[in-house]
Amino acid sequence: PSPKSCQPNGASKETLQYEIEELKQKDLALDQEIAQLLSEGYSLEELEQHISLLHEYNDIKDAGQMLLGKLAVIRGVTTKQLYPDYDLELSD
Repeated sequence: PSPKSCQPNGASKETLQYEIEELKQKDLALDQEIAQLLSEGYSLEELEQHISLLHEYNDIKDAGQMLLGKLAVIRGVTTKQLYPDYDLELSD
């Protein structure tokens, strides 16, 4: 949860109402984005698969970054210094 959503019990009604309105706006924006993608010919299944693949990619990338970090510690260098050894770019 965001720090804003962890308000103490004394949070003002106005603050809570504002947060509710923000969430409603985000929900509406996401619904509009989904409708746009559907109108462009994407299916919900395709979008869900794409999201799933992005999560898998991020998990694999995180594991690779962790391994590079451990290797850098073992070698006494920075992770950045290992990138050329493995033909990686800083944007990878």
